[in-house]
Amino acid sequence: MFSCRELSVIDPIAHQLLAEYFSFRSATFPMTDGYHARFPPPEQFEHPNGVFLVVDDRDTQGGADIGCGGVRSLGGSRFEIKHLWIRPAWQGRGLGRALLNELEKRAIALGATEFVLDTNASLETAGHLYKSSGYSEIEAFNDNPNATHWYLKRAGN
Repeated sequence: MFSCRELSVIDPIAHQLLAEYFSFRSATFPMTDGYHARFPPPEQFEHPNGVFLVVDDRDTQGGADIGCGGVRSLGGSRFEIKHLWIRPAWQGRGLGRALLNELEKRAIALGATEFVLDTNASLETAGHLYKSSGYSEIEAFNDNPNATHWYLKRAGN
């Protein structure tokens, strides 16, 4: 059984998952200037500004923390999905989609009417997930040096 729980990004479990995600991206990043990892400020992912979730499998003996993701306010009713990641051994089971849906649900509870996110073209599976979840490509809304694609989805779509 998979579930999500809220943690601070500075909680050791959340921090470890983010460190693994950044390490994975650094090792697989296609751009010559490298991946720019930056741990997020905790207050951006705490109520009322946002939330950070850890996906776990509590049915496995001892449980397993298998992924993470956050959503944060960009002001008004626009919220940004960040650091959505499932450990490679757990990918392909629909957990990324479930986590994305849960982040959207939590953002709506915080007042979101639209969601934005960015990704890199090298993350083809992520791009397919976002497009199949109702996100449309838009012009850049930030200056993230790791991003090559930006997306928007309105709540209810």
